[in-house]
Amino acid sequence: MSVLAAIAVLAVLILVHELGHFIAARSQGIHVNRFSLGFGPILWKYQGKQTEYAVRAFPLGGFVGFPDDDPDSDIPPNDPNLLRNRPILDRAIVISAGVIANLIFAYFLLVSQVSFIGIPQATQPGVLIQQLAPQVSQVATDAGIQPGDVIIAANDTKFGTSPQEIQAFSQIIKSNPGKPIQLEIARGDEKLFLSVVPENKSTGGTVGVGLAPNGQLERRRVLNPVAVLNAGATEFQRLTTMILQGFGQLITNFGETSSQVASPVKIVEIGANIAQNDIGGLFTFAALISINLAIINILPLPALDGGQLAFLLIEGVRGRPLPLRVQENVMQTGFMLLVGLGLFLIVKDTLQLEWVQKLFQ
Repeated sequence: MSVLAAIAVLAVLILVHELGHFIAARSQGIHVNRFSLGFGPILWKYQGKQTEYAVRAFPLGGFVGFPDDDPDSDIPPNDPNLLRNRPILDRAIVISAGVIANLIFAYFLLVSQVSFIGIPQATQPGVLIQQLAPQVSQVATDAGIQPGDVIIAANDTKFGTSPQEIQAFSQIIKSNPGKPIQLEIARGDEKLFLSVVPENKSTGGTVGVGLAPNGQLERRRVLNPVAVLNAGATEFQRLTTMILQGFGQLITNFGETSSQVASPVKIVEIGANIAQNDIGGLFTFAALISINLAIINILPLPALDGGQLAFLLIEGVRGRPLPLRVQENVMQTGFMLLVGLGLFLIVKDTLQLEWVQKLFQ
């Protein structure tokens, strides 16, 4: 059931993305002749007045079709409501609407989570030192830090009950290699003040500790409407920043981080585990994937929305579009590369699934 929930999440996010394109086109009077959720054989379809709506066999994808590219269309080539005949701004709105829809939907998911399920909060403030990791670094051990200690503050930054306090403390450590950090620590009823100098590693500063929330995690609903919107915006900003930093690391340290690139198979596995353990976390998972989908699609790569926007930018600068043959060759090449990468990742991640590995044992 949890696997179906994860697949349903991905299908909904793709549906939202394609609906963004569809609504942006139809609201401007632009012809749309196909709206499809999924790829492959058609399972169900409905022919509307202008548009064919279809659900296909493989739900991890979708598309909005325009009669511009349909040789069987009876719409005259010079019809002003064909997408290709519209001004650059109109076309840019249609192309970017999928990305915008995913971002808005991610924010809506986070606001819903805050309102109906609640935000995870630790029962006590601070960051717990769960264990020491001397094999990583001896800094914490040499400074006298012990398992069970609670970091109350670091460099005058106080830590509350949010699970994100762990990330905040980790960031202080990573961003201060070779520099002293003043720690306020609670050890039972005793309060200590220690100084640590993070060891400089390739990934930033480290002191050799394992961290955890202080106490049990409980979900607390936010009832004030203004506070709900603010909490949703804060979480949206945190997730977006985290994703952008991840993309930055992927670009700058591709050799070390390329193994972290995941296919839909891996994403479904992660989502299934989250759905099984914490239905509330499924909202954060869906928002995370929705923002990821938006950022990936806006990249200026062929066969993605960003690639089409790049063509529009070139057209605006040149005063005329690139030759259709050039655009088609670039898009087809990019599409084949993306399909090849996708198939490779799907096979790789499928072979790593536990039940698949058991088949070969």
